[in-house]
Amino acid sequence: MNYLEVEGGREFVARLDHGGDWRAQIEAFAADEDVTSAFFFGLGAVQDAEILFYDQSDKEYYPVEFDEPLEMAACMGNVSDLNGEPFAHTHAVLSRPDGSTVAGHLNTATVFAGELYVRTFDAELERAHDEPTELDLWPL
Repeated sequence: MNYLEVEGGREFVARLDHGGDWRAQIEAFAADEDVTSAFFFGLGAVQDAEILFYDQSDKEYYPVEFDEPLEMAACMGNVSDLNGEPFAHTHAVLSRPDGSTVAGHLNTATVFAGELYVRTFDAELERAHDEPTELDLWPL
């Protein structure tokens, strides 16, 4: 395991805009506030979602679309730099009215209501290509 000790920085609470894209709003916030590294937690509801599943054999992301209202039961992720832009690596657990859930890497989702907690930290992390996984990961 590679690791890096970091110091906590600024903290924010935010309400996402109704009708906007969940992940895009986090990235826009990061750009506006010059946030280069942070962790976030969120909850709320979305009107639709696209979840990406990374096939470890194919080394490809495959999208799964859900065109239905879903509760954002849990959302967590981090912000770092990818190709010179803020990237919100976002995972979500979304629930249906019957209590069943779908989960994975959140690509897009239209916000019905959303609340976030964001905590920045002092390391500047820029994602880099990782050969074994074919993913853009932190080069610690």
